[in-house]
Amino acid sequence: MSCPRLIAPALAIFLVSRFAAPAAETESPDVRFFRDLAETRSYSLGLPVSPQLTPDGKHVIFLRSGPRNPVLRLYEINVESGAERELLTPEQILKSGGEKLSVEEKARRERQRQSLRGFTTFQLTRDGTRVLVVLGGKLYVVTRADGTFTEMPGAGWIAPQLSPDGKFIGVVRANELFVIDIGSRQERQLTTGANEFIEHATAEFVAQEELDRFDGFWWSPDSKSIVYQETDNTGVEVRYISDPLHPEAPPAKNFYPRPGTPNAKVRLGIVSRDGGDTRWIAWDNAKFPYLARVEWKEAKAPLTLYVLDRVQQTGLMLTVDAATGATREILREADRAWLNVERRMRPRWLTDGSGFLWPSERSGRWQLELRRADGTFKVNVTNEGDGFAELVGPANISPTDMVQFAGGADSRELQIYSCSIDGKGERKALTSGRGMHDAVMSDSANVWLHQFDLVGGRAGWEVCDPDGKSVRVLPSVAEKPPVAPKNELARVKGEREYDASIVRPSNFKPGQSYPVILDVYAGPQAKQVTATFRRFFVPQWYADHGYIVVSFDGRGTPRRGRDWERAIRGNFIDVALNDQVDALRALAKQVPEMDLSRVGVAGWSFGGYFSAMAVLRRPDVFKCGVAGAPVVTWENYDTTYTERYLGLPQENPEAYRISSVLTYAADLKRPLLIVHGATDDNVYFQHSVQLADALYRAGKPFEFLPLLGTHMISDPMTRLRREVRVAEFFDRNLTPNKPAATP
Repeated sequence: MSCPRLIAPALAIFLVSRFAAPAAETESPDVRFFRDLAETRSYSLGLPVSPQLTPDGKHVIFLRSGPRNPVLRLYEINVESGAERELLTPEQILKSGGEKLSVEEKARRERQRQSLRGFTTFQLTRDGTRVLVVLGGKLYVVTRADGTFTEMPGAGWIAPQLSPDGKFIGVVRANELFVIDIGSRQERQLTTGANEFIEHATAEFVAQEELDRFDGFWWSPDSKSIVYQETDNTGVEVRYISDPLHPEAPPAKNFYPRPGTPNAKVRLGIVSRDGGDTRWIAWDNAKFPYLARVEWKEAKAPLTLYVLDRVQQTGLMLTVDAATGATREILREADRAWLNVERRMRPRWLTDGSGFLWPSERSGRWQLELRRADGTFKVNVTNEGDGFAELVGPANISPTDMVQFAGGADSRELQIYSCSIDGKGERKALTSGRGMHDAVMSDSANVWLHQFDLVGGRAGWEVCDPDGKSVRVLPSVAEKPPVAPKNELARVKGEREYDASIVRPSNFKPGQSYPVILDVYAGPQAKQVTATFRRFFVPQWYADHGYIVVSFDGRGTPRRGRDWERAIRGNFIDVALNDQVDALRALAKQVPEMDLSRVGVAGWSFGGYFSAMAVLRRPDVFKCGVAGAPVVTWENYDTTYTERYLGLPQENPEAYRISSVLTYAADLKRPLLIVHGATDDNVYFQHSVQLADALYRAGKPFEFLPLLGTHMISDPMTRLRREVRVAEFFDRNLTPNKPAATP
C-alpha cells in the first residue's frame, strides 16, 4: 500500500469543471500556484538526490535535476573546496534521442515510487574511482578522474549491481541473470529456464510493494558467487490492464495475488560468477513463503535470510551454509497480531562475524538489539525511551564502533543520535532543529551525510563532521517557495492523545468561523503528522482560501508502540474512524474557530478508502469527501498487505465484511467525489468501478473522476487539473456562497 499521496493524473470523463485550460499568461494566481507546485514537484526538483561519499571522504557523488526539469544528472563536489563538476548527463549519451524504458523497468519504478528520469540511481565502486549508471536499459561505467564513460554490451538491462570488487556487473534481462566483465566487456548468462511463469533474479510484486525489498539477487562478499531468487508465478491470479486511451494496444499482464489465493513460490539459489549449476537453499518455503530480507555483505559473516509465514505472525532468521545450501535457524520472532518489516530493517553483521544488530519490537517498542552469532540476545543498544526508528550507520560496523540511529521521543519528528554498541553511556544528538532528519554513514570516520527537512522551510543535504557540525552544504538549484506553509504541530487529548497538525489561513481571525478539511491517511505504515514543511503547500493554499486544514495520527499508525499500532487488527475502519472523529472534536475545543458543521475529508490510497468510509459511516460529522484511489473491497487488494492486518478471508470473513466500503454504500447521504487512475496496478481501477456501480444501483448521487494514469501520478498538468477539481468540489459543498474562483 502506498504512503499518502495528494498527486494524481487527471482526465475528466464525467465531471465538468469550471476551470478551463487557460493560456499561461492569463492564468489566475490559484492556477499558477498549482502549476508551479506541480512543475517543481513541491519545490523538490533541483535538490541533491542519493548522495554518496567517496571512501576517502573527500568528495560527494550525487544526482540532481533542474528546478523544473525532472531529468537527473550526475555530479561531484569537493568537500574541502566546494568545487562542483558535472560528471555525466543523459544528453551526452542519448544525443538527440529520448530515453525508452522497458515494461519491466516501468514496473520497478512504479513500485519504488520513482517518477524522475535520467540517471535515477548510480553505484560507486569501493575504491571510488568509477561510477555505474543505467539509462534506457543500457549500462555505462564512468571514470571519475577524467569523466569519460564506457558503454557495456547489450541492452534491455534492469536492476544492475556492481560486484564488491568493482570488476563485474550483475544484471537482469528477460528475467534471466547475467554477469558482465567490465574489463573485457563480455557478458555471461548465469540462469536459464525463464518463461511465462518463471522469473529469475527479480523480486516478486508483493516483496517490492509490501515488504520493501526490491533486489532479486545478491553478490557474495568475495565477488565469486551470486545468490538469486527464482519466482514461480504458476497459480497466481492474473490481472490485465488496458489503456483506455489506446484500445488498439494489448493489455498489460500482471501477476497479482489476492487475499486467500496462491502467492508466487519463491526459492533462492547460489551460482558461481563463472556459471555452472545452481545450488538451491533449503528452508520450509511452503510454511514461510515470504522472503523479507537477504544479507550477505561481510566476509566473516554468513549469508542470512529473514522469512515470514503467510499471516506474518512468525519470522525466522536463518543462516546459510553457502557450500551446501543448508540453513540453520538462529532467531525466531512471533507476534499474535503481525510482525512489521520496516525500511532498512535487516540484520547488520559486525565485521568480525561475532554478532549482528537487529531491530525488534519484542518489548512493545522498537529497540536495536545486539545479538551473538548464534542469535542469542546480548544487549539492547537502544532503550525504549530512545524512540528508535532505524539504524543508519556506520557503513561497516566493528564491535568497538559507535552506531548512529534515527529516532527520538517525539513521534512527529526524527533526529540522528550516536551511542556505543554496548548500549552503555549517554546518547549523543548529532542533529537539531525540529524536522525530519536522515543520515548516510560512510567508511570515512571523518564525515557523514545529513539530510534535513525542517518545519521552518529548510531542506537539503550537507556533509557533517563526527559531532554533527556542518562542513559543506550540497549545492541545490531548487526554486524557493514563494510562501512557507505554517504547519502547527500539536497533541490533542480526547479519549486518548493524538498527534495533530493544523494549518490556518495566513490572515486567520480569532473568533471567525472556518470550514474544515481533514487531510487524511489513517492507515498502517504511514504518518500524516510530521515535522516537515513540504507536505503542507496544498493545505496552506486551502487554508488561505478560507479553510482550516487538519491531520491526525490515530491508532494503527506507527511510532506510538506495538499496542497503539496493532489496535486495528481484524478491522480497518472502526478504530481509525473513531480516533479521527474523536481527535477532530477534541481539537475543535482548542480551536473554536473550526466549524464542525462544515467538515470535508480527502485522502489517497488508504486515505481514499478512509474518506469514502467517513462519508458513508459518519454523515453527522463529514459533509463531503474526496476518495482518491480507494481500496473498496479488501478481497481485491494484495495478499501481503491485507492478510497482515485482516488475516485470511477464509478464516476471518467478518473482518473483510466490516472493512468493505460496499457494506455501507447504500447509506450514502453526503456528496462524494471518487478519483482513480484507470491503469493503476496497485489499487486497481476495479475498486472505484465497484463502488460507482453499487452507488448507482442504490440510487445514490455521486461524482466520478476517472483518470489516465497509475497509482503514482506526477505529470504536472494532470496534477494541476486534479487539484483545481478538488478545490471546486470543496468550495461547492462547504462554502456554497463563496464566489467561484476564476482561471
